[in-house]
Amino acid sequence: MDCVFCRIIQGELPAKKIYESERVIAFEDIQKAAPVHVLIVPKQHIESILQLPDDDTQLLAELQKAIREVAALTGVAESGFRLVSNKGKAAGQTVFHLHFHILGGRDLELTLA
Repeated sequence: MDCVFCRIIQGELPAKKIYESERVIAFEDIQKAAPVHVLIVPKQHIESILQLPDDDTQLLAELQKAIREVAALTGVAESGFRLVSNKGKAAGQTVFHLHFHILGGRDLELTLA
């Protein structure tokens, strides 16, 4: 499997890490769409949000904690941020490894077109 996020997790590719736990890593997106643009990624290869196991409460808790921690570390917890996870090519998913985008650091427009 040639997954860019798996390669970052394994240390084969560089990334500016913001947060890391046993099962989750967060790093800056190299194609920033906002001043704060961080990706939160489970270390286990999971293709998308629909493959996220319902019964893996530890992973779900670590993802939630990572969202809180990254928002605080990047200064957007109080000012506000957008949390996005795309599912499938038609939705804009380009890396087929589950990840959440935290976007903030400026006023974000609502665009659904």
